[in-house]
Amino acid sequence: QIQLVESGGGLVQAGASLRLSCAASGGHYAMGWFRQAPGKEREFVAAISWSGGSTRYADAVKGRFTISRDNAKNTAYLQMNSLKFEDTAVYYCAAHLRVGVPEVMAGRYDYWGQGTQVTVSS
Repeated sequence: QIQLVESGGGLVQAGASLRLSCAASGGHYAMGWFRQAPGKEREFVAAISWSGGSTRYADAVKGRFTISRDNAKNTAYLQMNSLKFEDTAVYYCAAHLRVGVPEVMAGRYDYWGQGTQVTVSS
C-alpha cells in the first residue's frame, strides 16, 4: 500500500497556469490524474506509464495539459496551461500496478490521493 498526496491547486483566472504535484511514498506504479466537479462524475484527465514513455489525455485537456513524472522523487505532475472555467474541479492523483499501461478507467486504479481543489474564475 502506498500514500499519494496532491498539492498545487488554487484559485486562478482563466488563461492562467498551475502545476499539480502528486508525491508517492514509493513503489513502482503507473499513475494518472482524474477530476470531479460538483454534481458531476469523476472523469479521466491524463495518465502515464512507469517509464514515462506512454501517456494518454482526455480530449478536453489535450494540447493544454501535460502529465510527467520524476521517478527519482516518486512524484507525478500535471502541468495545466490555458485554464478554463470548466476545468474547475477537485483533482485526484491515482496509481496502479500495471506499470506499462496509462489507464483511463478509474475503476482499474488501486490507490488514490485525497484531492486538491482547482478553481478557475472567468
